[in-house]
Amino acid sequence: MTPSCVVRSTRWREGMPSRCHPDAIQRDLDRLERWARANRMKFNKAKCKVLHVGQGNPKHDYRLAQKANRVLGCIKRSVTSRLREVILPLYSAVMRPHLEYCIQLCGPQHKKDMEVLEQVQRRAMKMIRGLEHLSCEDRPRELGLFSLEKRRLWEDLIAAFQYLKGAYKKSGEGLFTRAWSDRTRGNGFKVKEGRFRLDVRKKFYSLTVLRHWNRLPREAVDAPSLEVFMARLDETLGNLV
Repeated sequence: MTPSCVVRSTRWREGMPSRCHPDAIQRDLDRLERWARANRMKFNKAKCKVLHVGQGNPKHDYRLAQKANRVLGCIKRSVTSRLREVILPLYSAVMRPHLEYCIQLCGPQHKKDMEVLEQVQRRAMKMIRGLEHLSCEDRPRELGLFSLEKRRLWEDLIAAFQYLKGAYKKSGEGLFTRAWSDRTRGNGFKVKEGRFRLDVRKKFYSLTVLRHWNRLPREAVDAPSLEVFMARLDETLGNLV
């Protein structure tokens, strides 16, 4: 435990294992209380918060799903129409941003977490009248939508295009290394895939997106602009996941 004072606030940093015994947490809190008394300080419990720093926060995806579900509940209660012309724009504008919040930095890595978010989108699709005869997988296709998994990949590849050829090219020089090749077939703008021992490194954005980027067809990666790349990516994304 390392407490420190900054102006009028106190920060406490502690490395926690994946499954920390509650007695250990309580013991550290007691030490923090004694430290505060020794320094003649008093904590305002109403302002005390816990900030999770690091990967593998299981509450992140569930919190996103809860927020999106609350928005969906508001739509159900306040909008009487169930036409796709009404529900679909509402879903895209006010609900889906919650499901896609910060996905490049801390997107879901496990199937169970992905499924939690997918269920929210399915609930929204079930609201639309005229799709009752379609399966959960066919409803997004009928509406011209991707699954959230494909949507995350779509945004990852757009960000990769920006780093490799677009507005963020200068920053991408330290993030990706191009694999030069004399081959005339296939993708002519492939990126080197590094080898790493730790599984946590293999889940970094700069690695997970490479496998899909290198599988893109030449006409997609050779797009002269971001708008053209997005249009060509829509045509080829169905074969990547």
